Amino acid sequence: MMKINILLIITCITFFTACEKEINEQSLQPIGCNEDLSENAFKITIQDEFAELPGQVSVFFKVDDNSGNPVANLNSSDFSIFEKGRNDNCFKNISAFEANARISPNKQVFNYSTMLVLDLSGSVLYTSLNELKNATKEFIRNIIPRDGKDSFEVGIWWFDGEDKLHLLQDFTDNTAALISKIDGINKNVSKDPSTDLYGAVLKSADIVNQNLAKQLNNDIIAASSVVVFTDGTDQAARYGKDAAINAVKKLSGNIKFYTIGLGNEIDVPVLKQIGKAGSIIAADNEDLEETFKQTSELVFDEANSYYFFEYCSPKRDGSGVNELVLQVSDSGKKGYVRTEFDATGFKSGCN
Repeated sequence: MMKINILLIITCITFFTACEKEINEQSLQPIGCNEDLSENAFKITIQDEFAELPGQVSVFFKVDDNSGNPVANLNSSDFSIFEKGRNDNCFKNISAFEANARISPNKQVFNYSTMLVLDLSGSVLYTSLNELKNATKEFIRNIIPRDGKDSFEVGIWWFDGEDKLHLLQDFTDNTAALISKIDGINKNVSKDPSTDLYGAVLKSADIVNQNLAKQLNNDIIAASSVVVFTDGTDQAARYGKDAAINAVKKLSGNIKFYTIGLGNEIDVPVLKQIGKAGSIIAADNEDLEETFKQTSELVFDEANSYYFFEYCSPKRDGSGVNELVLQVSDSGKKGYVRTEFDATGFKSGCN
């Protein structure tokens, strides 16, 4: 170690600027006292964080792999805590048991909304309506958990050839109300048999964006998904394909678009561009329920890749700002997120 330090000093004297850059880059790597924390197989995004007396630290974050796929249903045992105070020269592991570390229900701080957008143009109403209603009801049951531990809600809109996105049921966590509205759909609901697909995408993007902004303005941490079903291409031609695709691209990273296509009259490449988070095609009516089920699983994993992690810090009064690393372990891979918290006034008694 002494030889390494002497060599580093000599190098710095000779190449000061280059060495300074190297040190700064290395200092960004959170190296543990007994464990290297530099492996980062996940993208972990902090949504919010809190430090509360007498000594509780809470971090709300999302976990994706480095390909952007959600990492869902992790347990408390999949997380490790490392802290570095002002008197520490490296990150020290904090016993999860002694710190009472836990994954708490997201309902305390988080709301997830799914906007279901259904094509009810003439071809659907007269050839696929019963299958669509059954698939949609199963989708709703899969999305809204029965235990009530998390806050999930679903809203339903529909479109045909009109320049309008029709509201069937606003966002709610009432499964019975949603299913009742689906049961009430009949062949007379639509007056225009054409398909305004691009208009529906544009209006959906606007509605989900406004809904997310409203929740954030009310200090609610939130995320959303949009699932668009269609059995055809845009026929109304009021809006352009590029406008619809760009509207999806411009949305917040906390809004995911999915598409479900039915039959052989759809434009698969376009649906994949709109459904950036997932696009699944049903060959015929018999495949529709399975296709909606697969999409519900994608949405459910996305919603459950958000975590509310809490623990009791051992830092005490006068510690000031401390650094924190949360390490995630899953399927033999590890990743971390690094943040900091103010432990001023911390004392025992945290539950």
